[in-house]
Amino acid sequence: MNATARAAELRARLEEANARYYGSDESIVSDAEYDAWLRELIALETRRPELRTPDSPTQRIGAPPSERFAPFRHHAPMLSLANATSPDELRAFDERVRRLAGSAVDYVCELKIDGLAVAVHYHDGIFEWGATRGDGRIGEDVTVNLRTVRSLPLRLRGDVPARLEARGEVYLRKSDFARLNADRVARNLAPFANPRNAASGGLRQLDPALTAERSLSFFAYTLVEAGPAATQWEALAYLRACGFPTNPNVARAESIDAVIAFCAQWEERRDSLDYEIDGVVVKVNDIATQERLGAVARDPRWAIAFKFRPREARTRLRDIAINVGRTGSLNPYAILEPVPIGGVIVKSATLHNAEYVRSNDIRIGDTVVVTRAGDVIPRVVGPVPELRTGDERPFVMPDRCPVCGSAVDNPPGDAMSRCTNAACPAQVYERVRHFASRGAMDIEGLGDVLAEALTAAGIVHDIADVYALDAATLAALPRMGAKSAANLMRAIEASKTRGLARVLNGLGVRFVGDRTAEILAGDFGAMDALMEADESALQRSEGIGPEVAASLRLFFAQPKNRAMIARLQAAGVDMTAPRRARSADGPLAGKTVVLTGTLPTLARDAASALIVAAGGKVSGSVSARTDYVVAGAAPGSKLSKAEALGIPVLDEAGLRELLGVPN
Repeated sequence: MNATARAAELRARLEEANARYYGSDESIVSDAEYDAWLRELIALETRRPELRTPDSPTQRIGAPPSERFAPFRHHAPMLSLANATSPDELRAFDERVRRLAGSAVDYVCELKIDGLAVAVHYHDGIFEWGATRGDGRIGEDVTVNLRTVRSLPLRLRGDVPARLEARGEVYLRKSDFARLNADRVARNLAPFANPRNAASGGLRQLDPALTAERSLSFFAYTLVEAGPAATQWEALAYLRACGFPTNPNVARAESIDAVIAFCAQWEERRDSLDYEIDGVVVKVNDIATQERLGAVARDPRWAIAFKFRPREARTRLRDIAINVGRTGSLNPYAILEPVPIGGVIVKSATLHNAEYVRSNDIRIGDTVVVTRAGDVIPRVVGPVPELRTGDERPFVMPDRCPVCGSAVDNPPGDAMSRCTNAACPAQVYERVRHFASRGAMDIEGLGDVLAEALTAAGIVHDIADVYALDAATLAALPRMGAKSAANLMRAIEASKTRGLARVLNGLGVRFVGDRTAEILAGDFGAMDALMEADESALQRSEGIGPEVAASLRLFFAQPKNRAMIARLQAAGVDMTAPRRARSADGPLAGKTVVLTGTLPTLARDAASALIVAAGGKVSGSVSARTDYVVAGAAPGSKLSKAEALGIPVLDEAGLRELLGVPN
């Protein structure tokens, strides 16, 4: 594979991992594997600067903030840290620091807590705002949720400045994690994968009461304005004096050898703590020296994170089985000869997807290397070929869903296979949650928690069952009552009038999102016509290619899906839409437009509708074929890419002027 293709592949892998982790709180790769991909991409872009793109993960600090929370712009960027994985890399860091500083330096070593970075702001000593890191510039305003973290002080002690900002880590103690999972298992809910994901998801709940249930904790580690502190060591002491909890396991180190010894000591002692750590953060102690050294790209020059080695062992892979995920993905996993790793007996491990099994040549019967990704999720790294006996067998992905027996969709070149049955028991929760979401049927009150309760109790088996609910059944559920049940019943009834585009989006057909659903609804006008259209007819719609058309035909070919749609129709759900007259001579005829950020008065759906009505096409990504980018507040990387490519950028007023639409 050439350098250009490899860089593109690494960018895609890193962005997918970022999107899943920051958007869905899912860790699809280990920290070590993610770091290896990032380091390889940095090396490629350093050798070949022309491969670096404005939206490359190497140019980002975190991930875009979720649209579920109000954006919060950080006064000073929340930088990430470069990583070291060996003593030699720590020594190289020390040499660079001393060369740039022009003098000897000492360091502060702090344990790297495995949680979620946040910034907290105080006015006259009273907690005022709190936000996640987000992309480093703009985070998520999680103030109300941070108020539930009992170790975070709401009022500071002593004589503090009028404005004070500290940064730290929200985390979940191992003991609280065990209690939380035991409670979920007792309520027939899926346990959380690891403390970090539980902490991240807990802090980003829409209901602060659910955040409080997680019993999250907080450690402060940075004072943004140093104030009376001349060193990082003094800054930690000042934070403690103000009432912030700081990690007690810190040390000053006069030399890099002392730093290396501290890292080795805590790599051995990590299991003695009641919280997860995945390394040590090494900081230049003198704050004036930190300021002179500054930052490069996404990392400060004066700090580095030493990452611990992932724990691993060898064992025999007995078999490969399939788990069907909540989105219908067929995920192979390894059934192993039990083996102890990091104090835990591991019997099974993730294999990611069929492409991972194939590309790593993992066979049933192999001796394999297993690591605990993030020190929690076991993962098969690969086989040990020299130990093969000849009895090993290649793995073959099934063409039918092992849960419901429906056909499996696996487009050429796609690493992931998915069940096509919208009523598959393995994915009903995610289907119901999506169907009720704001972008689909917008059923207010039917959120994540209630969707999980309804599906776990066996009350709802597919999305059509939502319209068979009654007030008495709802009122009997936890956290519900007669008034809440009545409100939800009204919301369910109101959702029947949303129309074809919302229903189509709510079905969760692979590759069909809100914009594609709007185009198809406008072109076909009714669900029945859409269900009977062949692939060539579907591809006559703007932006519908062979992949999307094949996915639609496969979805509608499943008898269980057609039966479910018939039940929705019988319940009175409107599945029609006004036929759209294409504007061949509109001001945007043949033009491609990308929307990014939040516009002052136009919702994204409304802006998209105006663009389509004017003959344009709305795209989700910026490329050389993009004609305009419409940018609002907090536009993200799409704006940077547009500027780099020289694409015209409009604000809302410019869009309205172009379309002839009054304010």
